[in-house]
Amino acid sequence: MATKSRAKPIFFLLVFVSSLIGTSKAGGGIAIYWGQNGNEGNLTATCATGKYAYVNIAFLNQFGNGSAPGINLAGHCNPASNGCAFFSSQIKSCQRLGIKVMLSIGGGAGSYSLASKADAKIVARYLWRNFLGGSSRSRPLGDAVLDGIDFDIELGSTQHYDDLARYLSAHSKRRRKVYLTAAPQCPFPDAFVGAALNTGRFDYVWVQFYNNPQCQYVSGNTTNLLNSWNTWTSSINAKKIFLGLPAAPAAAGSGYIPPNVLTSQILPVIKKSSKYGGVMLWDKFYDDSNGYSAAIAASV
Repeated sequence: MATKSRAKPIFFLLVFVSSLIGTSKAGGGIAIYWGQNGNEGNLTATCATGKYAYVNIAFLNQFGNGSAPGINLAGHCNPASNGCAFFSSQIKSCQRLGIKVMLSIGGGAGSYSLASKADAKIVARYLWRNFLGGSSRSRPLGDAVLDGIDFDIELGSTQHYDDLARYLSAHSKRRRKVYLTAAPQCPFPDAFVGAALNTGRFDYVWVQFYNNPQCQYVSGNTTNLLNSWNTWTSSINAKKIFLGLPAAPAAAGSGYIPPNVLTSQILPVIKKSSKYGGVMLWDKFYDDSNGYSAAIAASV
């Protein structure tokens, strides 16, 4: 009897601590783009910082329209010689920490487009077999099964990304979900992924509130950004919307928000939305150089 009476407080303490952890995870998280600068550290070190809940590996910047798919990870590895497969163990180390790791397709430079619905199906099959739960002899990142696909479509044709989203989403199973995320520009609707977002298949949408003066923070004025945020959160059927920002002034042409402005004037407002998911940063290299995520983490 005495042993049982002492165990009860410990049990309830564990329940209480678990509830606190759950509450923290239900709040905002930070998503980071990684892969476009060889000086940003590897994936294992990136995830071990404890700063990020989501990592987008950038980019698969060649696909569709009959072209051979190609991945570009800047100075990290040489995919032409199957030199990126060693990242498999690093991806798994991130996932063991509870961090979701996505492959980002597209980007601001590359050669990609979808020529037809059939082409979208071919690309979806390639992504499934080479990065997700399928099997292939030529998996560029090794045998790690990524959590999903991120749509960062910024050039080429605007067509058939809704088809691609549907085909990828069809691979989701109860025991292995395929997450879909996207990084549209803040002018609404986004020309490239607007139709895809309307499918309702996307889990996380990290809107780029930069390089677009009409809907970003400009010279101490939060009005345009907050109005755009309200449009996105009231118009898109996605589980969570993220505020996408440059992690340093040099990370984008415009739209940088000083951390104290973000934490005092913007986050308290946008966190009132039930769609609020957190903050996305471009990118890991600039975050390292400026310490942005560390400065905002307690407020996200």
